[in-house]
Amino acid sequence: MTAPTPADVALRGLCPRCGAKTLFAGLVTFAPSCRACGLDIAGFNVGDGPAAFLIFIIGGIVTGLAIGLELSVGPPWWVHALLWVPITAALTLGLLRLAKAALLALEYRHRAREGRIQADE
Repeated sequence: MTAPTPADVALRGLCPRCGAKTLFAGLVTFAPSCRACGLDIAGFNVGDGPAAFLIFIIGGIVTGLAIGLELSVGPPWWVHALLWVPITAALTLGLLRLAKAALLALEYRHRAREGRIQADE
């Protein structure tokens, strides 16, 4: 059995070890473990990296689009609020699942774990 690629894990929510569709328990919440192979998913530390990464990228894109709209059409401020706030929220939440799964798959593939300091004997 071959492990799925990080892209497959991210796009389809697959377990990075066995490929079963058991990675997520909710919209962006990981399952504690894989129901098929028993991989401890809770042991991976994805943290806030994907959210921060997405906020910077999506924020930059949305800001550029908002400036372009303002300079070309010049709509009232409430049009910007009605347009860009939902677009930003939807893109961030929609891509968060993909980013978290991709980071977890890369952590699994490269055997990345939290650093631990061993006590001297």
